[in-house]
Amino acid sequence: MRATVLRTQVSAAARRPGRLILTGLAILVASFVVFGTVLAQDITERTARDNLSGTPAGTDLVIGDPEQPPLALTELRDVRAVPGVAEAVGRVAIGVSVAGGYVNLEADPGVGPLATVRLVQGRYPERPGEVAVSPRTVERLGLTVGTVTTGTGGDLSTGAPLTVTGVVDTPVDGGTNAYAPDDAVIAWGHLSGVERIDLRAAPGAVQAVRQRVSAAVPADQPVRSGAEVRDAEADAAAEQVGKLFALVGMFVAIAVAAAALVVTSTFRIVFAQRMQHLALLRAVGAGRSTLVGALTAEGALTGLVAGVVGVAAALAVGQALPPILRAFGAVVSSPGLPLGAAVAVVLGAVVLTVVAVLAPAFSAARVSPLEALRAASVTAGRRGIGASRLVSGALLIIGALLAGVAAVRRMPTPGQESYDPTTGLLLLVASGALAFLALVALGPLLVRPVLAVAGWPLRQLGALGRLAVGGIGGTPRRASAVSVVVALGVTLISGVVIGGASMRVVADRDMALSAPADYEVAAEAGTTLPVAVLARARAESGALTRVVPYRMVNDVALLRGGERLGGAEAGYSTTDLDLSALPTLADLAVAQGSLADRGPGRVVLGDWVARTAGLRAGDTLTLGHDRSTVDVRVAAILPDRGPLYAGILADRADLDRIGGPTAYTGLLADAARAGEDGRTAGVRALRQAVGTTAGLHISVLADERDRNDAVLNALVWITAGLVSLTVLIAVVGVGSTTALSVVERVRESGLLRAVGLSRTGLRAMLTVESGLYGVLGATFGLLLGVPYAWLAVRALGLNAPLSLPVLPLVGLFAALVGLTALAGVLPARRASRVSPVTALGVEG
Repeated sequence: MRATVLRTQVSAAARRPGRLILTGLAILVASFVVFGTVLAQDITERTARDNLSGTPAGTDLVIGDPEQPPLALTELRDVRAVPGVAEAVGRVAIGVSVAGGYVNLEADPGVGPLATVRLVQGRYPERPGEVAVSPRTVERLGLTVGTVTTGTGGDLSTGAPLTVTGVVDTPVDGGTNAYAPDDAVIAWGHLSGVERIDLRAAPGAVQAVRQRVSAAVPADQPVRSGAEVRDAEADAAAEQVGKLFALVGMFVAIAVAAAALVVTSTFRIVFAQRMQHLALLRAVGAGRSTLVGALTAEGALTGLVAGVVGVAAALAVGQALPPILRAFGAVVSSPGLPLGAAVAVVLGAVVLTVVAVLAPAFSAARVSPLEALRAASVTAGRRGIGASRLVSGALLIIGALLAGVAAVRRMPTPGQESYDPTTGLLLLVASGALAFLALVALGPLLVRPVLAVAGWPLRQLGALGRLAVGGIGGTPRRASAVSVVVALGVTLISGVVIGGASMRVVADRDMALSAPADYEVAAEAGTTLPVAVLARARAESGALTRVVPYRMVNDVALLRGGERLGGAEAGYSTTDLDLSALPTLADLAVAQGSLADRGPGRVVLGDWVARTAGLRAGDTLTLGHDRSTVDVRVAAILPDRGPLYAGILADRADLDRIGGPTAYTGLLADAARAGEDGRTAGVRALRQAVGTTAGLHISVLADERDRNDAVLNALVWITAGLVSLTVLIAVVGVGSTTALSVVERVRESGLLRAVGLSRTGLRAMLTVESGLYGVLGATFGLLLGVPYAWLAVRALGLNAPLSLPVLPLVGLFAALVGLTALAGVLPARRASRVSPVTALGVEG
C-alpha cells in the first residue's frame, strides 16, 4: 500500500509540471540567488586577482618588504650591477608641498614593462626637478605642461623648483598624483633609500639573477618573485572580497529561511486543495505515516526540480553577464564552473523543501476518511490556533522582552569611553529572532485586528472592497503565513533605512566639524594669513562664496584655581571660527547647553575635552596661553569635537586677551557653483589668491566629504539590495499563493460572476487581496523594524540620534503593497477568464 500511494502522489505531481514549479517557485528563486551569489563571488575574486595587483606583469623579482627597513641607495646600485639584470626600479613616494597645494610624487619609469603610468601629453621627466602629473591634478592644481613651481618634500630643508613636463594616465587619479623616474625623485628629494626594488631579468636568467641578488642585499630583505607578490596582492584583495561575501551570505541565509516559510504556506494550500483525494486514500487503507511519506516525497521532487532549474538559470546568467559587461568596457573576469557548489545547492534545495513540507504533510495526514464523503474537494482551513501554539507564542514574547531588556542594560551611558557593542548586538539579534518567531506563532490571531484597521478604507469603497477584505480575513492562517515573510523583509529594510538615516546624521555632523566648507587655506605653524590673500579670495565671487577667516591657537590650557585641568600637557587647540557664517555649522547638535550662549566670556567645548577636564555646561574656568589668562564659562558642549578638530571654540575678544595671533591663520570657503567644474574653478581661484605666498596650503575638504558620502551611500544601498532578496522571495510567495488560491476558489469565482460581478471586478478583487498581504506584512514589519532599528543604533554606541525617516518608510510601505498587488495580477487575469457556467460545474 505504501509503495502504491507513493507512486500515485509522485506521478500525479510529475504529470503537472506547471503546478510543481509554481509550488516550488520560492525554492527556485532561492536556488538562483544562492548559486548566483557563489558565481558572483567567483567573478569578483577572479577580477580582483586578474586586475587589482599593483605590481606590473613584467616584474620578475621584488626586493624588500614594507615590514622591513628601507633599502639603501647603495643596495639599489648593487642590484643594478648584478649580471643578468635588465632593469631595476626603486619604488618610493614622497609628499610634496607645492604653491598652495600638495602632490604625492611617486617613482615610476614611465615607459617599459615596469611602468604603471602611460604618457598622454608632453614628455616624461628625465632630470631631477621634472615631474609628470595626472589629468585631474592638472585641473585641480593648474599644473599644466610647462608650469614651473616650487615644492618642499622628502629630506629637503628648503624649497626646490619643479617643472611639469607631461601628463600621464594613472590607474587611480586622486587629483594629487605626480610621477618621475626613481633617480630623479631620489636626487630632488635628497632621499637615502627606497621602499622596494622591482626587477626585470634578462630572458632565461631569472633563477640565476635571484641567487645573485640575494647575495647582494641584506639577509633580512626578502627576494620574492613577481608572481608571488602579485598573488599576495591579489589574495589580499580576494580576502576582502571573501569578507564582503561572508556578510552577503548572512542575508542570503535570511532569504533562504524566508523561502522555506513561503514553501510551507504553499504546500498547505496545495494539500488543502487535495483533501478529498487524501481522505479517499485514508478510506481505502492508507495510514497516516504512508501519507506523510508520500507527501514528503512529493516535496523532495518539487525541491529537486526547483533547485535544478534555479541553478541552471543562475549558471546561464553568470556565464553570459561578464562578456556583455566587457563589451561595454567593464573589466570583469568570467567565472569557473563550480560543479560541487551546484550539486550542493540542488541538494540543499531538496533538503529545505523536505523540511518545509513536513508540517503541512503531518497536518494533511490527519484528515479523516469521512472527508471523502464531502461534496467539496477542499477542506476549509482552520481560523484559530491551538493551545500549544498560543503558549509557545507567549513564551517567545517573554523571551524577546527579556533579551531586549538585557540588551538595553548593556547599552553605553553618555560619556562612556570604553564600550564593546558585540554582546548588546547579539542580545538584540536574539530578541528580534524570538519576536519574529512569536509573530509566526501568533500571526493568525493578529490578522483580523490589523485588517479591521487597515481594511476600513477598502470596506468603504463598496462590495468589492468588502469581498477582498473578507477573502483575506476568512483564511487568517494562510494570510499570516504569507504576510510574515513580507514582514521579515520589511523589518530588515526598515532597519537599514532607519540605521542609514541615523548614520547619515552622525556622518553629516562629523563632516560638518572636520570639513565645514569646500576648501581650507591654512598657514604653517608660526605664520599667519596675509590680509591681501583674504581680500583676493573674497574678490573671487564668481568662483568662491562664504569666505570665512579664522584663527587657531594650539596650546591653550584649561585652569581652575591655578591648577591645570585635563590630560593634555601641551594644551588644547582653540579657534574663534564664526559658526553662523557657514551653513554646515549653523545647526550643530549639542550634548549640553546652547550654542546661542556663545560670546565674550563664554566658550564651547568638545565632548572629549569636557570629559578629560571634568567640565559641564555652566561651569566656570580659566583659559591660559602665553602667561595670559581669561575667565570664561562653558556655554555648550558638542557631542564630539569642535570644527577643524579644535577642542575649544572661543570668542574673538577672549582669544585676543590670551595673546592669540593678531592676524588670521586660515580661511574656509565654498565653491560658488556645484559640480566638478565649480569645484575646480574654486581651487584655481584660491591658487590665484594665494599666488606665490609661502607657507600656505590649500586643502579640498569637499573631496573628503564626497568620499565619505560615497562610502556611506554604497553601504546603505548594498545592504538594502541584499535585504531586498527577502522581499523578492516574499513577493514570489504572494504570487504563488494567489495563483494556487485561484485554483482553490474556482467555484467561488464562478458564483460571483454568475451574480453579476464583471471580469474587471473579479480581477480587481483578487489583485486587492494580494495587495492586502503586503499591507499586513508591511504593518507587522514596521512594528518590529522601527523599535529594533532604534535599539541597534543605540547599541552601536555611535552617539547617533534616533532618526525616523517618515517619507522613506511610507514609500517602503507603498512599494511593498504595490509589489504584492502586482504579484496577484496574472492569477487574477486567469481567474477572470473562467466562464461562470464552467466554474459552477467544478467541485469546489
